[in-house]
Amino acid sequence: MPGAYSIRIFLPSGDPNGLRIFTRPNWTGIGVKFVRTGFQEALQRKEFSQAGIYALVGNSEGSALPKVYIGEGDPVLDRLKSHNLNKDFWDWAAVFTSTDNSLNKAHIQHLESKLVEIARDRKRCNLENSNQPQPPTLIESELADMENFLNYMLEIFPLIGLDIFESAKSAAETSPVYQFSLKGPHGIVANGALSANGFIVLKESTAVLEAQPSISKSDKDLRNDLIGQGVMLKSGEFYVFTQDYTFSSPSKAASVMRGRNTNGRSEWKNEDGKSLNDLAAEVADYDTQDGKIP
Repeated sequence: MPGAYSIRIFLPSGDPNGLRIFTRPNWTGIGVKFVRTGFQEALQRKEFSQAGIYALVGNSEGSALPKVYIGEGDPVLDRLKSHNLNKDFWDWAAVFTSTDNSLNKAHIQHLESKLVEIARDRKRCNLENSNQPQPPTLIESELADMENFLNYMLEIFPLIGLDIFESAKSAAETSPVYQFSLKGPHGIVANGALSANGFIVLKESTAVLEAQPSISKSDKDLRNDLIGQGVMLKSGEFYVFTQDYTFSSPSKAASVMRGRNTNGRSEWKNEDGKSLNDLAAEVADYDTQDGKIP
């Protein structure tokens, strides 16, 4: 269980939808998020005049997953100017630099390589990077510093609105209360778990081969994404999950497994046969007199 920590979010213009600055105590890093329409405002940030790492984010046509490009620049400003002219897909960007100009070219190349590697492993985006950047050689102390810097970045990314680096660490590993299963047509069996990030379908769960016409476009697109990324691999009469995967909701997970629109809150059930809706009803009936759930 991670420890508690605090992150400061500063709005220079006072607009919650505008440029945002992310810092945290005892860290020399700084994160900046800006929308593309606010690029001129972002250019004025002094942090962009030094070495940095960035992610460009936009929508993918015909896909439920975001399109992302991860890069580095020294200074980062020159790379952002180039992408503003030459890359059409992105709508917003997240940039990380340092408050004391302590990052050098080798540092940001290491961070770029690690972020691309993690994004490929998680398979939660359509990654625009065609190659895996090779990390530079760092001395032991610098490597430790950059791993710490990376961990701080990974804790901030979800607050920025980018969860593509999140690991599907299952709550089922520590508490059976959060474990559920789902059965469906053609003998599919899926196991899943509630998570703070959504709902996790566990490795080796099975899904139907064919989606039904009733499935929503977004769920069909997501199925195709997972098949294309190798998360769902055809094996005989089923698709089999090759890794744990986090969905935004139990219903999204259930619909992908069954290939049709499904109310996941009524279909995912625990070992006692109780659905998520059943458990929610029990909580609603909480007896305040003796402090027990019936």
